Amino acid sequence: MADIDCVVLGAGVVGLAIARELAQAGREVLIVDAAESIGTGTSSRNSEVIHAGIYYPQGSLKARLCVEGKAKLYEYCEQRGIAHKRLGKLIVAATPEQTRRLAAIAQRARLNGVDDLYQIDGKQAAQLEPALVCDGALVSPSTGIVDSHGLMLALQGDAEHAGAQCVFMTPFREGRVLDNGEFLLSFGGAESMDLTARCVINSTGLSAPDVARRLAGQPHTHIPTAYYCKGSYFTLAGRSPFSRLIYPMPDNAGLGVHLTVDLGGQAKFGPDTEWIDGENYDIDPRRADSFYAAVRQYWPDMPAGALQPGYTGIRPKIVGPGEPAADFVIAGPSTHGVAGLVNLFGIESPGLTASLAIARAVHAALDCALRQSDVFT
Repeated sequence: MADIDCVVLGAGVVGLAIARELAQAGREVLIVDAAESIGTGTSSRNSEVIHAGIYYPQGSLKARLCVEGKAKLYEYCEQRGIAHKRLGKLIVAATPEQTRRLAAIAQRARLNGVDDLYQIDGKQAAQLEPALVCDGALVSPSTGIVDSHGLMLALQGDAEHAGAQCVFMTPFREGRVLDNGEFLLSFGGAESMDLTARCVINSTGLSAPDVARRLAGQPHTHIPTAYYCKGSYFTLAGRSPFSRLIYPMPDNAGLGVHLTVDLGGQAKFGPDTEWIDGENYDIDPRRADSFYAAVRQYWPDMPAGALQPGYTGIRPKIVGPGEPAADFVIAGPSTHGVAGLVNLFGIESPGLTASLAIARAVHAALDCALRQSDVFT
């Protein structure tokens, strides 16, 4: 008999949401993370935006789970008293040519089930945000912001209340499948340990492909290559001139250097795009130079010297520079052939927004595995 039913590797927002989902369903759950506390990686180094589900291809996991997750997240925040605001967002077009492209974005959003967008012209945009200069814009009323750490604390609390346990400072070493179908997992740390589990969920973010390769028994051809796309954020000195989120037109690598407002009213800009070889969270103040040009396309009165170094984050990409954006990968047994194992790859934005929906999808994938089928691959 296994030492524990389910082991969730990774205590970021998605791992905690999965642990909560499984524990509340009556599963015995252990959450293990190499860091000293919850959410020290991508989960705490992002824009803290609740995304509407606008940009993603119709039928993709990103589209479906973002829209589903957005509704669940707003409801959860209300129920648990987690700080959040439904501020709204403007997607701004700097030129008439960009304005013509707004209709295609709105159409994609409608196909994804986001039906509250509406288009305005530059004059109307300036009435909403007097500091904004643009040719046109799409308004997204359901976009918001959330206290990501407060969210993770609530998820952890719910999981533990349902019987889950958290273990930190315990890096995963390796694992293999035993003859009886259970997993033998080895962990390091101050007190190294081995344990057996019926199910393993690999929700380790940036490390997910590497962790998967150390779980023997699955073909490596089904494990993607990890790419590291770093984004720097700079904060605005002084009061924010905007009350809503301001996004430029999206590009292939991301959503551009956008402006978000945190729950305290502080404005920040980012992230930009910098492909790197590994984890490195240093911020280069010189990267602010390119921010001024990007931001002044929609805020031409931005003062010189207004930006201060904030922080950086790394998107856990599974495609490289210049390639089309990849969908979320929730890989169950029909992908890799290992019963009881679910790997999560490429859970970048909108992973925070979709976290509760991703958790439900993983739970369903595990249930499907018990029936020898898996609909999420």
